[in-house]
Amino acid sequence: MSSTPALSTTSYAVLSLLALRPWSTYELTRQMDRSVGRMWPRAQSKLYEEPKKLVAHGLAEATAESTGRRARTVYAITDAGREALARWHREPGAGPVLEFEQLLKITFAEHGTTDDALATLTAARAWARAQNEENLAAARAYEADAGPFPERAAQTMLVGRFLTDYYRLVAEWADWATGVVADWPPDPGRAVAVPEEMRETARRADW
Repeated sequence: MSSTPALSTTSYAVLSLLALRPWSTYELTRQMDRSVGRMWPRAQSKLYEEPKKLVAHGLAEATAESTGRRARTVYAITDAGREALARWHREPGAGPVLEFEQLLKITFAEHGTTDDALATLTAARAWARAQNEENLAAARAYEADAGPFPERAAQTMLVGRFLTDYYRLVAEWADWATGVVADWPPDPGRAVAVPEEMRETARRADW
């Protein structure tokens, strides 16, 4: 049995970046955070292990370089890596998994106060606005032909539209929910659902 760790979706995300150009581990982690982190966030400690895993599988190669007195390792994709990446793309992949702590808090809001719930919703909207500022800057850069990897603008546009709509969804939901929660009594456990809003939720689900 091989002791080499199995490839994961994160492995293929890193391999995809290596398909663009060679990177050092430091550059890879920065690029992962900048480009992929919004849809596939991973701890930096995990990302530092991925290039080594790809080398162990023969999908990438490592080259030692020196910059002044500092040594660094640069990783590049191999032909086998490009073949593995092509095989990965032949599978449709899994759908999204939602991880949203603020939504979890709202789900069980009766264990706090209405003020707590309102503060959580305010934070959710602030998160959406902050995320979209970076998203908007990237969109305007590509619109002005100044985005990184302009040859990939067609792919980036698709992802950008999804992220734009997602951040907007969170912000609009937070605004709506704030209006609803503002009418709750101080104890959320005594809140009563508004029939009109229940009907509207069912109508929206029937798409």
